[in-house]
Amino acid sequence: MPTTVLLRDVIASDLPIFFEQQLDPVANQMAAFPSRDREAFMAHWAKILADESNILKTILYNDQVAGNIVSWEHSGEREIGYWLGREFWGKGIATRALALFLQQVTTRPLFAYVAKHNLASIRVLEKCGFTIMRENQGLSSAGDAEVAEVILLLR
Repeated sequence: MPTTVLLRDVIASDLPIFFEQQLDPVANQMAAFPSRDREAFMAHWAKILADESNILKTILYNDQVAGNIVSWEHSGEREIGYWLGREFWGKGIATRALALFLQQVTTRPLFAYVAKHNLASIRVLEKCGFTIMRENQGLSSAGDAEVAEVILLLR
């Protein structure tokens, strides 16, 4: 059976799956991003769902919710990010999903901020045409540790 990667708008029933995916400690370490408890996670998603300038897509792999890909405005720049459940890593799903997203969302430039040690995510972005612009050393999302990050740009 051929594998299929599709994108669709995020729906409420996706959120519990996204919540479970973001609890994975290996994924948190890779993304240099801490998990949220259920209340904080649902409040965050309620906020981003309410902002009509955000572009929010669910990644489907063979009809399973594999993760999400999102784009938002921050400080006058359009940023992009994605999260894939660990069971879906290493199958080319993120690359296919990002390529589909970039066909649908043609706003440029797009910026991506990635933990420098997350080589797989950097490679996904590069395969889709992003180039490394610079590196930053900054506080992690948890605010308690310095994390080197790479900023990539798609023109």
